Amino acid sequence: MKLSFATLLLVTLFLTTFFIPATIAGSDFCDSKCNVRCSKAGRQDRCLKYCGICCEECHCVPSGTYGHKDECPCYRDKKNSKGGPKCP
Repeated sequence: MKLSFATLLLVTLFLTTFFIPATIAGSDFCDSKCNVRCSKAGRQDRCLKYCGICCEECHCVPSGTYGHKDECPCYRDKKNSKGGPKCP
């Protein structure tokens, strides 16, 4: 029983490490727009993550590296759990 649990745990770890990030990866549209949006961010990894989430849900990303959120109301209006802006 312990061996099968360990095997299941290893398989789950393998799948979450290698396959789930590939399915979360956004479209070419979102990737290119978010790369521009986050190009000057101090924490690029976090910026790209949240920009990608917002882009997939809203199907748009404001132009430039900062501001211009009026171009995309869905992107502008998304809030995090603390009530702050979710999208960079």
